[in-house]
Amino acid sequence: MEKVFLSDYGPKVSPAVYGFYRWKYEENATPRKMECIVNLCLELGINTFDHASFYGSYQCESVFGELMNKKSFRREDIVLFTKCGYQSPHASQPGVRVTHFNTSGQQIIKSAEESLRKLNTDYIDIFLLDHLDPISNIEETAYALLQLKEAGKVKHIGVANFSVFQHQLLASYLATPIVTNHIELNLLNTAALDNGQVDYIKQRYMRPLASSPLAGGRIAHGNDEVAERVRQKLQEIATTHQVNFESIAVAWLVKIGALPLIGTTDEQRIRNVASAFQVTLDHQEWYALYNAARGEI
Repeated sequence: MEKVFLSDYGPKVSPAVYGFYRWKYEENATPRKMECIVNLCLELGINTFDHASFYGSYQCESVFGELMNKKSFRREDIVLFTKCGYQSPHASQPGVRVTHFNTSGQQIIKSAEESLRKLNTDYIDIFLLDHLDPISNIEETAYALLQLKEAGKVKHIGVANFSVFQHQLLASYLATPIVTNHIELNLLNTAALDNGQVDYIKQRYMRPLASSPLAGGRIAHGNDEVAERVRQKLQEIATTHQVNFESIAVAWLVKIGALPLIGTTDEQRIRNVASAFQVTLDHQEWYALYNAARGEI
């Protein structure tokens, strides 16, 4: 895959990103499974990996760091995202009593330092805030992010699940650009096309980064009316292009300039996402799918 700029301010990333947001330590966040998935991604040209402190029951960063320590690939050949903000009760987090968000300056610095240690790296390519905590002081939040960047521990700053107004608010306090906003976007959830998120991301010269590109498997297996209607249209178009219908679902996202954020641990499904970049939907095919999603066939 040819690398692309995430925004006008960088960095270059693979046009598909692999994220560990669906991993559960008890089921699949094992060193062996992670090594298989990472090697498959690298084989397919996907060199950009998305983490968060809590992924895999707070274990994924450490497992990935162990893989980094094996030196089966060079640090400079991959792009690492990680994020902070979301807190949930877990045995490894004795001070967390309830699920909440914390984007205070103190928590940001603490989380970044922990991620650097767990990931076994000196720097994070893109450090993101996952949601914006309405209680935290926005000036302290912005200052902490700038401190990390000035220290070289963070190369770029991003956000995840921010509304347009939250995005604008944080940007107004930062002296450095935000380079990405991770949003949920797929054929079964097109809200970001209607609420201004995609438009604002593009206005800021960024590429939308679409999480749940296959709707958590619902596009393939959902038995509700919308899923079945969209799947039927996907299968029709997939026959024309001679690819799997999941590849068409991802090609629909690529058509609007979005980067799919892969979350599946199914290796064939990862290959289906990669195959999407060999498909170019025409204008009417894109709208045929969009209309199916909106019930306007």
